[in-house]
Amino acid sequence: MSHLLSLLIWLPIIGGIAIIVLGDSRSRPFAAVVSGLTLLLSLPLYFSFDRTTSDMQFTELAAWLPMFDINYSLGVDGISMPLIVLTAMINVIVVVSAWEVIKDRPALYMGAFQIMTGLMIGVFSALDAILFYIFFEATLIPMFLIIGIWGGPNRVYASIKFFLYTFLGSVFMLIALIYLYKVGGSFNILDMHVLALAQKPQIWVFLAFFVAFAVKIPMFPVHTWLPDAHVEAPTAGSAVLAAIMLKMGGYGFLRFSLPITPNAAAQLDILMIALSLIAIVYIGFVALAQNDMKKLIAYSSISHMGFVTLGIFIAFRLAVGSTDPNTAALGIEGAIMQMVSHGFISAAMFLCVGVMYDRVHSREISAYGGVINTMPMFGAFMVFFAMANAGLPGTSGFVGEFMVILATFKTNFWFAALASLTLILGAGYTLWMVKRVIFGEVANEQVAALTDINKREFWMLGSLAVFVLLLGLWPDLLADVMHASVENLVQHISISKY
Repeated sequence: MSHLLSLLIWLPIIGGIAIIVLGDSRSRPFAAVVSGLTLLLSLPLYFSFDRTTSDMQFTELAAWLPMFDINYSLGVDGISMPLIVLTAMINVIVVVSAWEVIKDRPALYMGAFQIMTGLMIGVFSALDAILFYIFFEATLIPMFLIIGIWGGPNRVYASIKFFLYTFLGSVFMLIALIYLYKVGGSFNILDMHVLALAQKPQIWVFLAFFVAFAVKIPMFPVHTWLPDAHVEAPTAGSAVLAAIMLKMGGYGFLRFSLPITPNAAAQLDILMIALSLIAIVYIGFVALAQNDMKKLIAYSSISHMGFVTLGIFIAFRLAVGSTDPNTAALGIEGAIMQMVSHGFISAAMFLCVGVMYDRVHSREISAYGGVINTMPMFGAFMVFFAMANAGLPGTSGFVGEFMVILATFKTNFWFAALASLTLILGAGYTLWMVKRVIFGEVANEQVAALTDINKREFWMLGSLAVFVLLLGLWPDLLADVMHASVENLVQHISISKY
């Protein structure tokens, strides 16, 4: 299909607008149709993807603002394609999760998620820097509304904090993109990859990108907006925020920072590695101290996303500092694997909390205990996802972390030792939560009155469990599609050593 990416972007956007216009009565089935069609259209990206080349595929190009050389340019490679398919999958699960739960303005709720899905696919598809920036910024609007309208008691504070942090960070990226256009005369991202910038300009451009993408991931110390946003967001909002929106930061590092400013990245990689290790270890300890399940999972997300930036910049250090391109590629592939795996696991964890919250209306760990006695099927799902979150071998949560740690050992034993602490900390805070919520005697009358998951909830959690298990047992399902693109990126940064 010659315009497949455009269909994937504009079908959910136009469909979301139509859902809002049609009104509440028809919002749910229409959202199901739109999300289902988006998922079906995303499958050819995977099954028709040429795994032997690093070239952009499914490309589209049309003049938009020719006086500034701004084009409607789309394309995907082995780095972006898996994230698009992940986005389409999570979109379907979001619709299912909200089917019976959202009573207030469901048309606006469903429409906002569909519009956001199209915008996020646009972020991963854009090959024009201004088009990327527009999609990148536009995703803030529906999420701002989702948190601000359907969120918790402090939703206004959380939504404004979320918007200001991410918007202000992106302003620096826009300045960097305009500078790169002034130097190279093109907003084409692939043209920017081959610009020959001096060391000092590279550092400033790298730092501008860093502010935008570090806030989005989020990295320490600009992470404080995420726990507030997660706690106040509705369940589906937390799932999309963790599963997809955080990945836009990691994707930005791979698409912009490394190939455009490789010399600056080589000079500042130790800073990035240090911040990543702080996120992995320190935030892991912070998660141990949480009593709110959503806040615990939010801090867990920050810790796990630290593996993404660690894998990216450890790989960079290997690529420019040695003759070991295979291990460098392993680090980046581990980072991408971690992004996709975390998308499934974090969404599942937040949805599990949502299932309990819909029944008990509390996220406090102390409000539960012995849930396995009244919700055995749900208990089995939550224990499985908790084990995956802790990095249990055989689940997708293990694969990405193992690949990153393995690559890190090639660079520095102590870096790898610190990163490995997450396996202990992850097991600590996750199993501590599961022990107090799921196991033991029934704690109170509310837990005693719980009913097990229904068919809708079983389908929602079961589909996520399948992918967590599938990627854990057969990681080449994902790794195979990114080899060529990652090797090309490693080769590019290897020859750019200043």
